[in-house]
Amino acid sequence: MTIIDSHCHLESFVRNKTLAVTLDRAKAADVKEIICVGTDLKDWSLYHDLARDYPGTLHYTVGLHPCHVDEAWHDAVSALSPWFMDTTLPLALGEIGLDNFHLPKDADSARALQKMQEEAFRQQLAIAYQLDCPVVIHSRNAFADCVRLIDESGVDWRKVVFHCFSEGPDEIMELNKRGGRGSFTGILTYPSAQNIREAALAQGLDRLMIETDAPYLSPQPTRGKPNEPAYLRHTAEAAAKLFGISLDTLADITEANTRAFFGMSR
Repeated sequence: MTIIDSHCHLESFVRNKTLAVTLDRAKAADVKEIICVGTDLKDWSLYHDLARDYPGTLHYTVGLHPCHVDEAWHDAVSALSPWFMDTTLPLALGEIGLDNFHLPKDADSARALQKMQEEAFRQQLAIAYQLDCPVVIHSRNAFADCVRLIDESGVDWRKVVFHCFSEGPDEIMELNKRGGRGSFTGILTYPSAQNIREAALAQGLDRLMIETDAPYLSPQPTRGKPNEPAYLRHTAEAAAKLFGISLDTLADITEANTRAFFGMSR
């Protein structure tokens, strides 16, 4: 059985010199492949090198996260395309998008940052359109605007995933009818997250992907601890119970979906 963590941030594990033991625990939990998702210039090289050094186990993406957008965002966005000509290729462009949750309290500063985020998002979507590559979306309190900008970009919605999906069934149907999908984190296991479980059921199994978003959003059995790839098994078990299927079947389905979406070989 192979469970793929479709969205993870391993920088802190490298910094804390715990990567090796973390990967051992992941493998013991059947989490055998992990996609390291880039957020800015500072981690792209790290994740590239990890993918190069752990072929078949670690993969990576590159993108400018909206929370890293500042006055120098042009420099980061202009540096994206060359990564897709490297011998160790990123699987996707992302995570990119909009974040209205972490805005400054000052109204003028908030509007200025929103404008920068939107322009950075537009330009990255334009690159994704040119590359015809998968796109990993970060959307926080900005669902309608993210959908609108993707619609305007011409990006193939079949190549779009809203990671850490935290909306309800109506919103996921908006993605699905366009061809897009949502991916689910440990939030799926939280007692209060009934709307997210309903969204997963509304989407169905044919697009389902699961992720940790580690070191964030540890699932219910390990809630309060820093998340790590091994804990994805808890989310997989909860998803299997939700859909009324075995863990092995859930793993097979999400593995196949993730490989197809990102163009991953076996």
